[in-house]
Amino acid sequence: MPRIAYRSKDVDLMARMMRAEAEAEGQQGMLYVGNVIVNRANADCLDFKDVRTIEDVIFQVQGNNYSFEAVQKGNLFYERARTVEKRLAKKALDYWRDHPAKFALWYFNPYGPCPPTWYDQPFTGQFKQHCFYEPVAGTCESVYRG
Repeated sequence: MPRIAYRSKDVDLMARMMRAEAEAEGQQGMLYVGNVIVNRANADCLDFKDVRTIEDVIFQVQGNNYSFEAVQKGNLFYERARTVEKRLAKKALDYWRDHPAKFALWYFNPYGPCPPTWYDQPFTGQFKQHCFYEPVAGTCESVYRG
C-alpha cells in the first residue's frame, strides 16, 4: 500500500519538483525532497493542516509565497519530468523513507552550517547542501504515520 493516495499526474508533478529542488544532490537528494513532500501531505498539523494531496503541497502558499521556490522561479520545475525522476517520485510515494528526511517537514540550503533549529524545529541531519528539520516532539504525531 502506498504512503499516500496519488494519481499519475502527482508522480509527474513530484518528479519535477524533486529535480528542481535537488538535481545537484543526485538521486539520494531528490529522494529526500520527495520524502518531505509526502510527509507534508500526510501531516495534519502545523503549517500543513490544509494540504492533503501532492498538488496541494507543491502549490501551497505561505506568507504570500509558494512554499517551494521552484514554483515561482520556474527553472527545472516547468520542464518535462524525465523517467529517472518519475521512478524516484514513485518510490517515495510508495514506500521510501530515510534519515535525515524520514520525518522531516522542512529543509533548506543555508549556504553555511546547518543551524540547530529552524523556526524552532529541531535539526535532524544534513545531506550535501540541504539541512532537514522535523517537528518538535508531540506537535505533529501524524508525520510518523504512513
